[in-house]
Amino acid sequence: MTTEQHTRATSSFVIDSWDQQPYHEGEGVQLARVELSKTFAGDIEGTSTASLLMAGGSESGAYVAHERLVVRVHGRDGAFVLQHAAVAGPQGGSSSWVVVPDSGTGELRGLTGDGEITRHDDGSHTFTLDYHLGGA
Repeated sequence: MTTEQHTRATSSFVIDSWDQQPYHEGEGVQLARVELSKTFAGDIEGTSTASLLMAGGSESGAYVAHERLVVRVHGRDGAFVLQHAAVAGPQGGSSSWVVVPDSGTGELRGLTGDGEITRHDDGSHTFTLDYHLGGA
């Protein structure tokens, strides 16, 4: 028998470290590599490390990233990888966050889903993960 669980997990997070290394500057754009770490609290508790490739100009920017979370999600321990990307410009922006297939470990093995970040006026952030866990 297979059981399925579709759930939403919401957590706040803080960025603990941010190491940005430019690798190209010119003609109004900077390209940079960023290594960062975060701590999550809420339905998702734990830490993550991420590698980002960023491109930015005076009023616009974009990035792509892979982030490995070592966390507890609704009481289940494990790790998984998120792939995310965002683009922002004067007319607005867009982003996507998806769990990399087969990246879940431990009690998060088989995790699939997607997420989003909400930025609040006070500078804080909330991460929401809509996920599915299937198991035997």
